Amino acid sequence: MALSNIIHNKMRSFLTTLGIVIGVTAIIALITIVQSVTGEMTSQFAALGTGKVTVNARGTALKTGLTANDLQTLSTMDNVSGISPSVSLTLSVQADNAWEEEVSVEGKNELYFQHDDTLVARGREINYVDVESNNRVCLVDQTLIEKLFYGIDPIGQTLNIGGIRHTVVGVLSDSANSDVMRQAQGASNNGRVVIPYTGALKLSGQQTITSLEVYIADTDKTDQTITDLEHALDAAFNFKDDSYSIINMQSLLDTMNTMISMMTLLLAGIASISLLVGGIGIMNMMLVSVTERTNEIGLRKALGAQPGQIQEQFLIESFTLSLLGGIIGAILGVGLSALFAVLLGTGFTISWMAISLGVIFSAAVGIVFGWAPARNASNLNPIDALRSV
Repeated sequence: MALSNIIHNKMRSFLTTLGIVIGVTAIIALITIVQSVTGEMTSQFAALGTGKVTVNARGTALKTGLTANDLQTLSTMDNVSGISPSVSLTLSVQADNAWEEEVSVEGKNELYFQHDDTLVARGREINYVDVESNNRVCLVDQTLIEKLFYGIDPIGQTLNIGGIRHTVVGVLSDSANSDVMRQAQGASNNGRVVIPYTGALKLSGQQTITSLEVYIADTDKTDQTITDLEHALDAAFNFKDDSYSIINMQSLLDTMNTMISMMTLLLAGIASISLLVGGIGIMNMMLVSVTERTNEIGLRKALGAQPGQIQEQFLIESFTLSLLGGIIGAILGVGLSALFAVLLGTGFTISWMAISLGVIFSAAVGIVFGWAPARNASNLNPIDALRSV
């Protein structure tokens, strides 16, 4: 009888469930889209390096940066698998008659490439001999290739960097030049060149290292390793305050994941408001239905129907309408999420948590907001209900 009444009043049933449909669609779409976008951001952020910490050694008025002896001390510490000094410059580069200004030139060592085998697309990486012998070799990214070596294989070509000729030995991959990576390293949009850091020091005129990456052997001991690094750096800079900073990428990643979770819950809470509005619509429709069907309720009670049976019928109606709206909303939410994933160019993963939350919440709304009308129907006096017959 409950299902028959829903089918008989198609338009009213559709309008009643519309609020639930919109609410569930919003919840699933928002949560899924946010998780997809933030998942893409997190993966790129993680590419910056979990399992390593970044040290920025500003130094003091008496000592700027870290010397070779300081680097040797840090590299021999417990749980440190190696260090990669980093020197960043912005210079003009030339290939034959083509020039490009404000190109990001970065000095690295062999460990920078050994800890991520996806950085080089073609050619070879910088090795130990290049660093120790200050070989004039370099790797270029695709942006610089299009500007200076268009239609030419850059490997083996000569690139003039800061007035010094370098031989191109490799091409950087897209993963080495992702937006997150480039912004974190301060790279310009005019291209990127990586050379041995010893050569970059000479180009910059510096004698010390102000930035480096420390690779952690056992990530479970990262906190202890950071403490040991702090002791060593305090000694290197005579315990002066603000002489250095240590950035733990894993800690930043954990903080970002926490913020993402809070934002997802906030969006889900906002979207849930539309479910409450839909629940009020169901309550309103059921109250109207009770008023319209007073004669039917009186006849059924006069023929022996129990109050519990009357209440059960109206609860089934409200529950069915809400659940139906939840299912339709789930389908629309998944479809909308997939569409946005294509438009935004991010990966798409179905969030079963969001689907379960939306459908279960919609069913609960039907029960909660349908209980009062069902209770009113079951409490009708059959004599009063039959007066208008």
